[in-house]
Amino acid sequence: MDGLTKMTRIEIIVPARQAPDLRELIASAGATGYTSVSGVSGIGHHGQRSGDLLFNEYDTLTMIITVLPQAKAEQLAEAVRAMLDSTSGVMFVAETYVSRPEYFK
Repeated sequence: MDGLTKMTRIEIIVPARQAPDLRELIASAGATGYTSVSGVSGIGHHGQRSGDLLFNEYDTLTMIITVLPQAKAEQLAEAVRAMLDSTSGVMFVAETYVSRPEYFK
C-alpha cells in the first residue's frame, strides 16, 4: 500500500432513532467526519429489517461509517460497544488505508 496511510474504519448499523446519539459519540471521539446511509435493510439477530422509508423513517436502520487513527478508533469502539449493550445494532471494525491522512486526524 505505497503512499497510503493505515487507519481504522468503523461501520455501525443502528435503528434510525439511535443515529443522533451515535453521531454524538463519533464527534466526541474526535472523528473529523462520517458517512451516514439511511434506509439500510438486512436480516440478523432481530429478524428481517426493511429499508423502506415510505411510512416510518424512524423505524428503519441507519449505517454510519467513519475512519479514524487507531488511538481514536479504540475510544470510539468502546463507547459504541457500551451503547450497543442497550440497543440493537452491530459494529464492524476493520483496517483500512487512506490517501489523504490529514483529512482523518
